[in-house]
Amino acid sequence: MVYRIGFDVGGTFTDFVLQSPAGELTTAKRLTTYPDPSEACLAGLDALIAGSGVAWGDAAQVVHGTTLGSNVVIERKARGVGLLTTRGFRDVLIVGREKRYQVYDLQIEKPPPLVPRRLIGEVTERILADGSVRTPLDEADARRAVRELCARGVTTLAICLLHAYLHPAHEKRLAALVAEEAPHVTVTLSHEVSPTFREYERTSTTVINAYVMTAVREYLAGLGAALAARGYRGRLFVMQSSGGIATAEAMQRYPVRMIESGPAAGALMAAAYGELTGHRDLIAFDMGGTTAKLALVEKGRPYTTTAFELHRVGNAPGSGLPMNIQAIDLVEIGAGGGSIARAALGVIAVGPESASSTPGPVCYGRGGAEPTVTDANLVLGYLNPDDFAGGSMRLDAAGAARALEAKVARPLGLPLAAAAWGVHAIVNTNMELATRVVSIERGRDPRDLTLIAFGGSGPVHGCRLAQALGIPRVLLPAAAGVTAAIGLLAAEVRFDVARTYVRRLDAVDPAQLGAMYEEMAAQALEVVRESAVAGDVTVARAADARYVGQGYELSVPVPAGRLDAAALARVRAAFDEVYAARYGYASPAEPVEIVTWKLSAIGGSPRIALAKAARGAGPAAPKARRRAYFPETGGFTETPVYDRYALGAGARLAGPAIVEERESTTVLPPGTAATVDEYANLLVEPA
Repeated sequence: MVYRIGFDVGGTFTDFVLQSPAGELTTAKRLTTYPDPSEACLAGLDALIAGSGVAWGDAAQVVHGTTLGSNVVIERKARGVGLLTTRGFRDVLIVGREKRYQVYDLQIEKPPPLVPRRLIGEVTERILADGSVRTPLDEADARRAVRELCARGVTTLAICLLHAYLHPAHEKRLAALVAEEAPHVTVTLSHEVSPTFREYERTSTTVINAYVMTAVREYLAGLGAALAARGYRGRLFVMQSSGGIATAEAMQRYPVRMIESGPAAGALMAAAYGELTGHRDLIAFDMGGTTAKLALVEKGRPYTTTAFELHRVGNAPGSGLPMNIQAIDLVEIGAGGGSIARAALGVIAVGPESASSTPGPVCYGRGGAEPTVTDANLVLGYLNPDDFAGGSMRLDAAGAARALEAKVARPLGLPLAAAAWGVHAIVNTNMELATRVVSIERGRDPRDLTLIAFGGSGPVHGCRLAQALGIPRVLLPAAAGVTAAIGLLAAEVRFDVARTYVRRLDAVDPAQLGAMYEEMAAQALEVVRESAVAGDVTVARAADARYVGQGYELSVPVPAGRLDAAALARVRAAFDEVYAARYGYASPAEPVEIVTWKLSAIGGSPRIALAKAARGAGPAAPKARRRAYFPETGGFTETPVYDRYALGAGARLAGPAIVEERESTTVLPPGTAATVDEYANLLVEPA
């Protein structure tokens, strides 16, 4: 009897899923607790286990997704974090790239560095770009710098020396000196976290790893101990930003890799649903209570990046905090069910501020006073006040109406229904702009893609979003509100390693490259094998390549096996093909150089055996009717409401209609047509 459990912490709700040996899924939701989200995690897990009649000893795997790391960074919660760098490079974080992300905005302000200048120390040493030592490490100077930082309250130290990715001896020795001078200080070394070039991005990655390390270590250690006390005998796994999972122990060493842990699971499961339904090119749209996340999936694989930015300003490239990590390339905006609506400068504004779970939307009755998107959807009749979140909550419709009237309708001179519809429409527009970023700005026409909408609020807004962009198909998965939690159980154990080794492709030394790849494989396999995965562990290689003289790279596969002239020729051919696909042309005569060589160790790719829906015996019958607002019909209309669990495979629905399930609510606007497939998903054709 082997069971698997996944639980994902969101800004408003924490989602849970338990998979039985037969593949059956049991799901649950619980409001996230602040400031300690583990309280909701453990309470929800206890209820899930008790309700399923399963013992903790029957659980073979527990996988966790969390945005704890990104929250610590965005909210600037960490204290006592310092940086040691090469003398003369103290201001790398402050200078950054000097590039203005909005060229014509005279009031532009970049996010301030995570480490203030007074906590940045310098040491005398210098390694050149070819890896040779120009100035040896001055150990007396280094000891003085360490003592000064400790006197200023530093308890966690990031060490990032110039070109340490080529020659890490100085960083290693500096770490040993810190251990002698201040054994209580936790150290993060850049050559372990980000052994790649580009000084600003490498320093930023190392600092973020140090910045979240203490909070992540305490959180994961406490959570693991609590699970063990309940009788769980396995390891706690954590979703990484790349879409793979690793042990909690590995993430305590490399917490920067889990900075976007929860959202990555949603994109991964969206790709899995696409494979099941034959729609391999799609846009994953995850709208929860606090944010909306969007990702592009091409040929069944989420679009990834090695230049991830956290906390962008208005989604503008170059405006966030950069990290050299392998990550699913997500666009995240402050547009969720808890996004606060208000009247501003004579118009309706929504977000990015969120009511989260504390106090939450006004209709939750937990003390919230600011109207939100969820309050507007309740006033519009889309949500059931008596059966929300599987009946675990009763919504205060009158309170939501009063808040919208006071904060939006009356200041703008609008009827209540018009104000609520305005909130709904504005948040749709915000998400439409973000959808264009992940599709059109990456060379994909949304009219050629499928939209998969999930999260607690995704199915409420998904069809309208597809209509606005001309997307021809919408996939609304069963249990849409906990899709990210299900995705945790679909993830493979994975660890990615990258190293900078800049060479023209025709000048690469195959023997040196092979030796470097062997070292990278050893590092990655060590992390994967500590997960005790069953079956073989596979290794995949790739490289970031560019034409000589260019400043940006494209990732291309590196063939398995011996790296000889023939293998490198295949790398060149792959680059020309990828470049032509991205930019419309290639230049086979131009020399190519490789900047960064990458390797991924992958093991134990599980499969989610989703239960199939029963074949419907006849046309779908509504369980009730209620008044819901649709401007196409002139306002409030008597709308059929369907029970998602009563819809058999093959059932067809026509909008306007509302479909309810425990985890979310689906709104089908007028003119849409939906069909239930064999996995109980709704396949919708927007008008």
